[in-house]
Amino acid sequence: MLANHQSPRTESSHIDALRLIRSENVGAITYRQLVSFYKTPTRALEALPELARKGGGKRPIVIASLASVEAELEALEQCGAKLVLLGDDDYPPLLRQVDDAPPCLTILGDARPWLNQPVIGMVGARNGSANGCAFAKKLALDLGAQGYAVASGLARGIDTAAHPGSLATGTVAVIAGGINNIYPPENASLYKQIAEHGCIVTEAPFDTAPMARHFPARNRIIAGMSKGVVVIEASLKSGSLITANNALDYGRDIYAVPGSPMDPRCKGSNDLLRNGAVLTESVRDILNHQHHEDNQLLEPLPRPFLHAITPDTSLAPNMDLRELVESKLGAEAVLLDELIAQCDTT
Repeated sequence: MLANHQSPRTESSHIDALRLIRSENVGAITYRQLVSFYKTPTRALEALPELARKGGGKRPIVIASLASVEAELEALEQCGAKLVLLGDDDYPPLLRQVDDAPPCLTILGDARPWLNQPVIGMVGARNGSANGCAFAKKLALDLGAQGYAVASGLARGIDTAAHPGSLATGTVAVIAGGINNIYPPENASLYKQIAEHGCIVTEAPFDTAPMARHFPARNRIIAGMSKGVVVIEASLKSGSLITANNALDYGRDIYAVPGSPMDPRCKGSNDLLRNGAVLTESVRDILNHQHHEDNQLLEPLPRPFLHAITPDTSLAPNMDLRELVESKLGAEAVLLDELIAQCDTT
């Protein structure tokens, strides 16, 4: 939990910025344009009703009330979280460079993973195989040993393996709901560990339930704050490929772990390799490429893998033990001890 932080409620600039962000029809790009033109959130907020009228709005625009944002800030303070604005020193430095960067983030934990270390994103299948999850955990551990923090989405499967691997060296969990809304619920213990030793991040208002439409926005944060994104087991229609596409848009590096052509979970990640992603079999592949590309942006890759991509954001139902074991199996052999460890539901 955070301790001894200054309450954003003491700064009128934070309050006006949050009111502007939470107002109707003000998204990330609109917020940035308004503040750029009017110089401050306060002036932009004052101009908003007249802008809406000139724009032909049939009813007055709904502006977030002072009471509503003060209530949100109070709730954040009560749970130990804080608000970070786009211009603040502890806003993720790479994320601030992208055009659709979130105007504000809520963070629970410590911002040092992105302030003191380069960040690598790691994403993959929610139904990741036992081997895929084991590889994700080992790669996260090895990246941490080399001075990298790991950003992922706290989802089932690959994400759930990546965070524990980087817990001791710097991990960032980017979530789709409010900072107090833990999803999936079985990751409550992991959520608490990350809040204590790493950082939880979201752009969603306090108490927001994670909905399907929130996940693509979450994915862009992972891509934007990272120097590169590793994709481990991704189908052709997966949220992981949305993250990869965001990373391409932002000029970030794309790393993909090869998988069996017999496994549908690997079709998307193998397609990334076909189109120029860096083949990644160990941390050495990432380190070699990072050293070679240091302070350079990659040329955009060919993007035929964009076909019919939709976010894989369905809320998975509870599986019985047989279904759980089957979900961990793939086209490659897996050690029995590893399979048992990953299927342990106690």
